[in-house]
Amino acid sequence: MKKHIILILCLFLSMPVLKAQKAVSEQMALTAIDKLFKDARFTNPEKGPTWTYDMGVVLEGVAEVWRNTGDGAYFDYIQKSMDQFISKDGDIRNYKATEYNIDHVKNGRSLLFLYKVTGNPKYLKASEKLYTQLKSHPRTKEGGFWHKQIYPYQMWLDGLYMAQPFYTEYAALMNIPSIYDDVVNQFTYMENHARDSKTGLLYHGWDESRQERWADPNTGLSKHFWGRGMGWFAMALVDVLDNFPQDHPRRGELLAILTRTLTAAAKFQDPKTGVWFDVIDLGTREGNYVEASASSMFVYAMAKAVRKGYVKASFQKNVDKGYAGLLKEFVTPAGPDRVDLNRVVEVSGLGGKKYRDGSFEYYMSEPIRSNDPKGVGAFILASSEVEFAKKPQPKKKVLVTLDNFYNKEFKKGPSGQMEPYHYLWNGDDNNGFSLLGRIFEQHGAALHTLPDAPTSQNLAKSKIYVIVDPDTEKETEKPNFMTEAQAKEIAKWVHKGGVLVLFLNDAGNCEISKFNILPQQFGITFNEDSRNRVQGDQFEMGAIQIPAGTGIFDRTKKIYIKEISTMQVKDPAKATVQDKGDNIIVTAKYGKGTVFAIGDPWLYNEYTDGRKLPAEFQNFDAANELVSWLIKQTK
Repeated sequence: MKKHIILILCLFLSMPVLKAQKAVSEQMALTAIDKLFKDARFTNPEKGPTWTYDMGVVLEGVAEVWRNTGDGAYFDYIQKSMDQFISKDGDIRNYKATEYNIDHVKNGRSLLFLYKVTGNPKYLKASEKLYTQLKSHPRTKEGGFWHKQIYPYQMWLDGLYMAQPFYTEYAALMNIPSIYDDVVNQFTYMENHARDSKTGLLYHGWDESRQERWADPNTGLSKHFWGRGMGWFAMALVDVLDNFPQDHPRRGELLAILTRTLTAAAKFQDPKTGVWFDVIDLGTREGNYVEASASSMFVYAMAKAVRKGYVKASFQKNVDKGYAGLLKEFVTPAGPDRVDLNRVVEVSGLGGKKYRDGSFEYYMSEPIRSNDPKGVGAFILASSEVEFAKKPQPKKKVLVTLDNFYNKEFKKGPSGQMEPYHYLWNGDDNNGFSLLGRIFEQHGAALHTLPDAPTSQNLAKSKIYVIVDPDTEKETEKPNFMTEAQAKEIAKWVHKGGVLVLFLNDAGNCEISKFNILPQQFGITFNEDSRNRVQGDQFEMGAIQIPAGTGIFDRTKKIYIKEISTMQVKDPAKATVQDKGDNIIVTAKYGKGTVFAIGDPWLYNEYTDGRKLPAEFQNFDAANELVSWLIKQTK
């Protein structure tokens, strides 16, 4: 007991130091990079690395840290981790589809992530192999995926997390709508068979055949409610919903299952520690212990579900209590910018060669480790979600609308169909605004896309309206040019308090002459020029120094923008940033509203995600400061 109190005290005293350094999610990610996947299973040059699902859990956490920081080192770690498996042709080293192991599908999400960011077809080809496994994967009589071929007729809670988030994301990317019903069915089958009507908790596994020794001969269910099993199930639901169509008629079924699952978990949150026990409902039974991976999973699922509006905001109290418990019970400092995660159960299963009978004694016999990947990945995700919500928030949600009318380009997508692209919220590639959109969300904004011409009616709920790179005739067959009537509508909206953001481009890559009707309402005229024409990787040719006193950028001193149009200004517009006599950034107060203008879409992913620019360029920091300033202008 004394040692435990000293440990808690040391952790408490170290917390201010942690906060002054990197976020806890990043510290855990750095520990993962330093310590995980270094053993012979991954370093043996002859046998090669093991294709294992727990690597995918960690990589998803690291991906969140990358999005939160714009530090390309985290992306590089993810890519290198997967590239040791994936050949140029998309083959996956040490993966055997014919094993029909549902765990092997998990890493498909990292492959889709890499494909969306890089566009490299090898990742899509590799993910197709995992999808092909699912197409022929053995199923129960009603259609539920077996957990593994060596565990016939069995569904485990774990399996929903291993397959369904990938399955849903693949369906969205490749436009396979028939998958969505199958996804809902998988969760429905599992809940129908495994949910206990009294507690609302779900048993770890179900055997359709009733042949396993661990299975109840009447129900086919295992004996206990395993914490991490329910954690996998809860995480699967919140991750699936990210890519499940908003207008699908069965989306409500997933939301209902999520609410029931999290409600049951909340009832068994330990009131003393704020976290959860390994066998979730037997906290008072001798030998049971609070366990880090399940606790992290519940905090992640609840925090994300609250943020996304999937469940009632009342779950926030469980998130707050749970995360405080995670830090107090499981996290210890591990050197500069590093933390360890303790008390993670290594594995728990059912059946197998060394038979696991599902008894309480069995669960208590499994070894407990520090920094087990399953716990580390879940903890990074939980921390990232909690940190996401800690940014200063406006009193009311700010709707940020991105134009998709003046910029309306299409290209053939991976499914073969024409899809909108270029400067869109959901674009994860170089030309997308997914990172900028995420920053807006962190600052309390809701994202919206407007595919139609702006009117007072369809802008009425928007507080910020972003127009990027209006199309030329070489980009779009029939571009939508700015008209005087449309410019007047937008100007009226600004005058009433709207915040207009103009991210143009240089002459030749952007329609400027007709579009100028709009910025001229505010004393701004874009020049049809092209400044900062960067040659190759001579990035200094695109450098712009940010002076003190802009009122927008305090930490940002140097940004990168290339091939930009400069501006002429007159009242009420004012030059905020100038370089060599050119107006680079211009702002204007117009009635109750505000205008921000720059001659480049400079905050798209390519120049904010840390993969290309040298570290001295601060576009990611500038994005955070600009977003904060824009939201303040809406008050």
